[in-house]
Amino acid sequence: MTTVAYQGEPGSNSATVAQALFPQGREFPCTGFEQALDAVTLGDADVAVIPVDNSAAGRVADVHHLLPESGLFIVAEYFLAIRFDLMGVSGTSFDQVECVRSHVHALGQCRKVLREGGWRTLVSDDTAGAAREVAELGDPRHAALAPPAAARLYGLEVLRSEVEDDPDNTTRFVVLSRDPRLAPDTGEPTMTSLFFCVRNIPSALYKALGGFASSGVNLTKIESYQMGAGLNPSRFYVEIEGHPDEPRVALALQELRFFSSEVRVLGTYPAHPHRLEGRAG
Repeated sequence: MTTVAYQGEPGSNSATVAQALFPQGREFPCTGFEQALDAVTLGDADVAVIPVDNSAAGRVADVHHLLPESGLFIVAEYFLAIRFDLMGVSGTSFDQVECVRSHVHALGQCRKVLREGGWRTLVSDDTAGAAREVAELGDPRHAALAPPAAARLYGLEVLRSEVEDDPDNTTRFVVLSRDPRLAPDTGEPTMTSLFFCVRNIPSALYKALGGFASSGVNLTKIESYQMGAGLNPSRFYVEIEGHPDEPRVALALQELRFFSSEVRVLGTYPAHPHRLEGRAG
């Protein structure tokens, strides 16, 4: 049985992804991203399911700072359509609500209904945790923005369903493991994630990335991180389409290493079907 660590409580979006990917797995809820990663590093869990970015709210900043130092490897990705319901204790009416609780990202993704209600908001550590808090309070003046599963889990009544601002709201999750589990080069769509630190020379980033352009390798993401204070070279997180064993990708990585002081491949894994659906649309 696979033990799956995730940040949040049962009923959260992370729990939903864990159940989808590992339906026979044992859930290992954690209070934070760092605790979830540590659970895998220390052997308390086999894998961690972690959100990395959202189509509306952008990247989950804490995760990208933790990944390089975790020593873990990305072995899979998963895109989840995000749905939030406004929920309260049984018998609550929409007009009774005075305060809405949720995670800060969920509050930011449901601004329209919050403006309509004119409610004050309280930030919770987790969306499902907000639902649990409302259930424990038993006060019709308090409601939660949480995934539909949380209402069923904590016995709450849905006051309004699917209140997210963007109907295409999607969060990308990655699965992290202690072992690399490099996906074989089968010709199927593949993603590779890596970190690199450029050498402290003029135009280093331009030169480091030039190999991807000349080799026809598509970069789907590039983000920079300043390491320490002062004028130290930045570290970059990159995601590319392709497998390191492909000649064009291998050539691009060779050029990247020449202009970098450090290159670390975090994982090579199958591209989730959502990527192809988005491209087809």
